[in-house]
Amino acid sequence: MASVRNFKQWTPKLGERVFVDSSAVVLGDVELGEDVSVWPQVSIRGDMHKIRVGARTSVQDNSVLHITHAGPFNPEGWPLIIGEDVTIGHSVTLHGCTIGNRVLIGMGAIVMDGAVVEDEVVIAAGALVTPGKRLESGFMYAGSPAKQVRPLKDKERAFFTYSANNYVNLKEEHAAEYGYGG
Repeated sequence: MASVRNFKQWTPKLGERVFVDSSAVVLGDVELGEDVSVWPQVSIRGDMHKIRVGARTSVQDNSVLHITHAGPFNPEGWPLIIGEDVTIGHSVTLHGCTIGNRVLIGMGAIVMDGAVVEDEVVIAAGALVTPGKRLESGFMYAGSPAKQVRPLKDKERAFFTYSANNYVNLKEEHAAEYGYGG
């Protein structure tokens, strides 16, 4: 798969039934859990730190997943760690942050260096999560900069696993149609 590439000493590790669209790029120190889907034009670049993506997470079209390198201004750097059952909307940027389990990240959202998103959080489309911010479990966040808007409803909490499973099924259809991944 030309879109999954080694970089220096690192080779991406793909769990079972992972789908990576042929137009996406996954390179370097990257691990994708079982049933992860990576859609068209996504860039997952683990070239100077590690990226870990949990099972059943979907990374939608045009999203960018990157890290914060270690250097004189940040001696440890920040990896990008993403939990399980996360839905990452179209054109999202995740940079050197930690995302918990069962999170929905709306289209065009940006989560910056050192930010921590706990389990069961909704980040609204277009939100900007500033460096080092912590988003508490069980709430919706919106705005630029992102602020806590309200507690999540039961229906929204149920949507996390519904969405994850929906994309698992969809990536299986794409893999069958195009004969790769999955």
